[in-house]
Amino acid sequence: MKKIGVALLGLGTVGGGTYRILKQMKEDIMRTDGVEIEVLHVLERDIEKAKALGVDPAIVSTDINNVINNPDIKIVAEFFGGIEPARSFLIASLKAGKSIVTANKEMFAKCRDDLEVAAKEGNAGLYFEASCVGGVPIIRTLQAGMQGNRIQSIMGIVNGTTNYILTKMSDEGLEYADVLKEAQRLGYAEANPSADVDGFDSMYKLSILSSLCFHKRIPLDKIYREGISKISKIDIDAGKSFGYTLKLLAIGKKVNGKIEARVHPTFIKNDNPIASVKGSFNAVLLNGDNVGDIMLYGRGAGDLPTGSAIVSDIVYAAVQSEHKLSYVAPTTDEDFNTDFESEYYVRMSVKDIAGVLAKITTAFGKYGVSINSVQQNASEGVASVTFMIHNTRESAINKAIAEIKSLESVNTVDALIRVL
Repeated sequence: MKKIGVALLGLGTVGGGTYRILKQMKEDIMRTDGVEIEVLHVLERDIEKAKALGVDPAIVSTDINNVINNPDIKIVAEFFGGIEPARSFLIASLKAGKSIVTANKEMFAKCRDDLEVAAKEGNAGLYFEASCVGGVPIIRTLQAGMQGNRIQSIMGIVNGTTNYILTKMSDEGLEYADVLKEAQRLGYAEANPSADVDGFDSMYKLSILSSLCFHKRIPLDKIYREGISKISKIDIDAGKSFGYTLKLLAIGKKVNGKIEARVHPTFIKNDNPIASVKGSFNAVLLNGDNVGDIMLYGRGAGDLPTGSAIVSDIVYAAVQSEHKLSYVAPTTDEDFNTDFESEYYVRMSVKDIAGVLAKITTAFGKYGVSINSVQQNASEGVASVTFMIHNTRESAINKAIAEIKSLESVNTVDALIRVL
């Protein structure tokens, strides 16, 4: 039976989960896949953490050379997170002919070109299923299950923290700040939650996923990004009255040959299947020109769900006779449309005086922004006005809002949310 040596770089939450799955599933993998996976080395500073997992201390060190220089190690799985030393260690491993497996979406999104060059030099494989949507096999689906289609769009909830927060706000009528504190207490959100709530995590994942969908490199600077920290329960409740649910969506699509890539809070119709995805769960909706819609759903994070994806990649890499890199072509500015079209929800506070709505609608009309509906609630000289805007370009709505903000009769523009 084929034997494959593996090194694990780190035994944190996901690294520890991966080690447990490899031990638990060893006999099953041997029986079903015909390969014996053996962990030959672990890079970990905390020897007690390794002992607690049952790792032989003799194979634990902090020296990457113990991995690079061991010819029996064929696959290196990385769990450090961040850019360095993960990038340097993985590039050295690839150049030494060792295939790599990683869940590090930031490093992969930012350093993919460098990793691919090293993989070609070492004739090694590059596997990253766990970098997007945890244990949900979205990468394998895109690489090996959609060859009969030109993918038209990808849309999904790819960050569990923000979905948990928005679900709690919607279901329990809570404000963002209160739910964030609870999410941090429960371990769903980091002490510094910016990567999640400001949309960076979703942006990294969208770069990876949309590059596979459209076979074009999607740089991070071509992705519009907006987080959820300004979302109010007022807007969530208003959306409900219109039949909408609010989600932080990662959206990639091809429109007239141009690629759109964006991450932002989005109102979606309640009958959209993604609207029913609650808590920390993730879901991705693909549309292919021949197959139509395909939806993948599951846990997007955690030790065992993500470890499941890591182990899947380890086994997949172990049984390959030849490693193949995904075809992703370079792009130029001409490949992208950053001035996308959408419907919009706009909420503002204005002085409750005659003529204010006329001035606002004039400003909208000046830039070709068409109003679908208006709701107004007034109290003590101040009115809260909500507009639903017909499909229009991002540049047009932004110019109109800039002019409206300058009107003396407008106090604040409190919300601008895209509507799908």
